[in-house]
Amino acid sequence: MHFVDECRFRVEAGNGGDGAVAFRRERFIPHGGPAGGDGGRGGSVYMEADPGLATLYDFHRQAVYRAERGENGQGKDCYGKAGDDLTLRVPLGTAVYEAGKSAPRAELLAPGQRVRIARGGRGGRGNKHFATPSDRAPRKAEPGGAGEAFDVVLELKVMADVGLLGFPNVGKSTFVSAVSRARPKVAAYPFTTLQPHLGVVSLGDDRPSFVVADLPGLVEGASEGVGLGLRFLRHVDRTRLLLHLVTLDLDPARSPLADYEAVRNELKQYDPKLAERPEIVALSQADRPEVRDAHPELAREFAARFGVELLLVSAAARFHLDELLETIARRLPPRTTLSPAPEPEDSSPSAASPADGEPQ
Repeated sequence: MHFVDECRFRVEAGNGGDGAVAFRRERFIPHGGPAGGDGGRGGSVYMEADPGLATLYDFHRQAVYRAERGENGQGKDCYGKAGDDLTLRVPLGTAVYEAGKSAPRAELLAPGQRVRIARGGRGGRGNKHFATPSDRAPRKAEPGGAGEAFDVVLELKVMADVGLLGFPNVGKSTFVSAVSRARPKVAAYPFTTLQPHLGVVSLGDDRPSFVVADLPGLVEGASEGVGLGLRFLRHVDRTRLLLHLVTLDLDPARSPLADYEAVRNELKQYDPKLAERPEIVALSQADRPEVRDAHPELAREFAARFGVELLLVSAAARFHLDELLETIARRLPPRTTLSPAPEPEDSSPSAASPADGEPQ
């Protein structure tokens, strides 16, 4: 299945049913009063977080998602049936935006979290609600209200504790493969990783595990959309700690210090708060002799220039790998709630009740 982390479609909540104009017509009651029932409320559109999903791919198959319309009211005081709600299941970490607006309508971060996105229209009132002392046989009823309808943009941001930063080919995919059962593609060319891969790291001894995200490689200009650009940076948003890998590149024009500075600048331009997140920096691919030889001098330069400690690791040879994992576990900030509490469930009954001024 293709990994899709952004999509757009239209949601349409159901319209409410119309109220009915009707009168009692029973034997021996020649002048029965109004008996038009109310229309049923329209179905609402909900989104629910499903931990079993990992992509928004399924939403590319349909342009419009509609909830059911409420039934019209009928005679003999019969109310119309409420329209069925529509629930769309999305992966954990999905942010829901109304097209053209910058603030999300909702963010689904907890398994089973359910949020109403579009409210169904209220049911129209039947003619019995319009009876007055001067008009005991009203011939008017209320039409059903329109359900909310608008274009929705979904953005998926992976739910990970640790986000791997670094230019292409610094060893991020190899690291995730070595510390977990995740098997991202590993090859010696840029942008091997075209989608996020999550690996669960368990340190044993009943200690809490943590999730590492192998993210697409970063290049200068990513905050402006260069390379995989914003698709990469979006997935860093919810990580608690950043693991920044650098290494000696075969291109003599590249250097670990310049690469580190370039990535940090992209983070600051995308979101200054990201640059303040806890970070660990490591020189990767220590199985290469030239990398091990360069580490002491590079460590001094990183400390002097950026004030950070430069660790040394090789995921392929598992050199200092366990020590790095211990450092990650020790420095991980505690988990916090990243979204507001989910909106309460719609508690209206399956059949519409008499309208009272607020949409149901």
